[in-house]
Amino acid sequence: MNLNSTESGITERPVSRGRRSAARPDGDAGQPPAISTSPLAAPMTPAGVATISHLTEKLAEYMSEADLKKVKEAYRFSDEMHLGQVRKSGEPYISHPIAVAEICADWKLDAQALMAALLHDVMEDQDVKKEELIERFGAPVAQLVDGLSKLEKIEFQSQIEAQAENFRKMLLAMASDVRVILIKLADRLHNMRTLDVMAPAKKQRIAKETMEVYVPIAHRLGLNNIYRELQDLSFSHLYPLRYHVLAKAVKAARGNRREVVGKILDSVKNTLGMAGIHAEVYGREKTLYGIYKKMRSKHLTFSQVLDVYGFRVVVDSFSNCYVALGTLHSLYKPMPGKFKDYIAIRKLNGYQSLHTTLIGPYGTPVEFQIRTQEMHRTAESGVAAHWLYKNSDANMTDMQQRTHAWLQSLLDIQQQTGDSAEFLEHVKVDLFPDSVYVFTPKSKIIAMPRGATPIDFAYAIHTGIGDHTVSVTINGEPAPLRAELRNGDIVEVVTDPNSRPSPSWLSFVRTGKARSAIRHHLRTINLPESIGLGRQLLQQALAGISISPDLPEPLVERLLNESSAKSMDELYADIGIGKRMAALVARHIFGLLGGESASVPIDHNSAADLDPVTIYGSEGVSVQLAPCCLPIPGDQIIGQLRRDQGLQVHTSDCSVARRQRQKEPDRWIAVKWGTELNRRFDSRIRLLINNEKGILARVAAEIGESDGNITFVGMDEDNDHVLHQLRFTIQVKDRVHLAGLLRNVRKVTGVNRVSRERG
Repeated sequence: MNLNSTESGITERPVSRGRRSAARPDGDAGQPPAISTSPLAAPMTPAGVATISHLTEKLAEYMSEADLKKVKEAYRFSDEMHLGQVRKSGEPYISHPIAVAEICADWKLDAQALMAALLHDVMEDQDVKKEELIERFGAPVAQLVDGLSKLEKIEFQSQIEAQAENFRKMLLAMASDVRVILIKLADRLHNMRTLDVMAPAKKQRIAKETMEVYVPIAHRLGLNNIYRELQDLSFSHLYPLRYHVLAKAVKAARGNRREVVGKILDSVKNTLGMAGIHAEVYGREKTLYGIYKKMRSKHLTFSQVLDVYGFRVVVDSFSNCYVALGTLHSLYKPMPGKFKDYIAIRKLNGYQSLHTTLIGPYGTPVEFQIRTQEMHRTAESGVAAHWLYKNSDANMTDMQQRTHAWLQSLLDIQQQTGDSAEFLEHVKVDLFPDSVYVFTPKSKIIAMPRGATPIDFAYAIHTGIGDHTVSVTINGEPAPLRAELRNGDIVEVVTDPNSRPSPSWLSFVRTGKARSAIRHHLRTINLPESIGLGRQLLQQALAGISISPDLPEPLVERLLNESSAKSMDELYADIGIGKRMAALVARHIFGLLGGESASVPIDHNSAADLDPVTIYGSEGVSVQLAPCCLPIPGDQIIGQLRRDQGLQVHTSDCSVARRQRQKEPDRWIAVKWGTELNRRFDSRIRLLINNEKGILARVAAEIGESDGNITFVGMDEDNDHVLHQLRFTIQVKDRVHLAGLLRNVRKVTGVNRVSRERG
């Protein structure tokens, strides 16, 4: 039986049988959590009934009749498609698209976005084709829905890979139209509000995913209301006991401290009024997750965190922000080092405010944020406060230009990335909220994630500059490439057209753009080396299970199809850089030949029994000598295949190798030195010497006479000032050459002990 229509003129139905009459398995369902402070929270409707009257009222405030009619048509279609489908809470499934559309309406998104919000699950759940949506609602709406839909049920090697590919699809769709992620965030927000009916394990998985991906995206786009609510909701499902204990404590503290907060509010309002500043002043309570995070990171008690009260002052003009700041500083004394001007240098996501912490009544620290109404809208709704589509760059706000630049960087990372999991890894790295602001020599401000290095800075300017970086100066002083950048640093990069990225950079770069560009370079520039190494490793693995390396053509075709490689060279290159394991590919080939691949034993201790890979030490970046032990010819060696970094060679007795081999035994292979080695190798030695005149000169002279080349000298002084430790890095031919050099140095007057240094 149909219910009476509302003023929208749309018929609403109770649950009945339709195209699908089961609760949705992915479980975006349930009752809202007990505590919800979000201004976006929508009113609940009775179970079993879905109405769009509230949505219609919101849309009527800013949308034309023609656009409203299109939205209603999208609702009718979605309602028909989801007819009979229910959520795990027992509500009709259509209530979810309606709730998502209401959140989008709070941002005043356009008709196309609202239609896509109502239709966002019809392709995934009800097998509606994109062509049908194009015919009924137009290409832009269909494109938005397609960007929001998960991939069709194709086979992936793992759930993690499937999820990573879905994220990649969504983020790339977002790069072409930011409305995709706005709708997706609204979708995730409603799912998180209604997560309680899910099984505990699924709640944990969805909450973790939300905290790792969607929370940082909301922050990056400046959507602070959603950012804070998603954080609290994720926290409540990840750590329910901690959440409820904190919620109870906050409720109790709120009543106890009402008098102090009231006194501060009255004083601030009166003082600003007397200064002739028209302002809105109100208290700002920390989120539960914000309290929890501060307690954990700074090892504070609950009472210490809540001693910092938050207040927001919203003034009517830009200049009055600074006038209000001076007025507040005359009312309460500012705390040294606690002032931040995010108006002059705005945050990466466009956020602007003045932040200051003052000593309030009873010696209590009081935190103030001062901003204009326009800044306040941006702070709360971010890119959604100024969203524009299809407009020229000249008309874009600064916030939009920053967002556009970040979205463009997603496309750059995609072009240089090998697979979905790697793409998602790079994007996650770029989503960290903390930022530092550094300057080019021409005073241009570059925002970088906290912990970024000069290499990240170079790649942020241009990929070509990053690829050719050789040295850097920070504030006019030479600095190492792995130095951590700090706020206000002036960074100058020195390049050389013959320089190339080093695989070691991957161990310290922070940004996704730098990481993906370095990996792309290592994959492409050193492709012949990687192919040769990969071919040798696969042949070795096949020989270990008695399979000829000459594979028949039909088998090669099946192998390439099932491994998603375009050619055997690509497969060899993946093995050579450590992206695929030769042993696992060999097992797969065994299965294709009719055997049971899972039954092929992989003996991680049998590497020495296979033909070892020959190392000459001059192969280039695809084969590296480990810096921890610096192997030289004559040492017993073993190789580690590091993901996207090729082969790293350690001495067999290296303590670092021993620990890593226990964690990933299948990444280690047998290697041996070649017979024709026409280069020298670095080795470290340590000497214990008497503190006497001329000792360093005598040692250096003996090293030179022993045909050694010194590349580094260091000294550690003992407390008694009598003995010193000298540390040298020297270049030698092999282990025999080093042994002779050590014997000669040991005879130098004043040398008490000399030994080779490992690690």
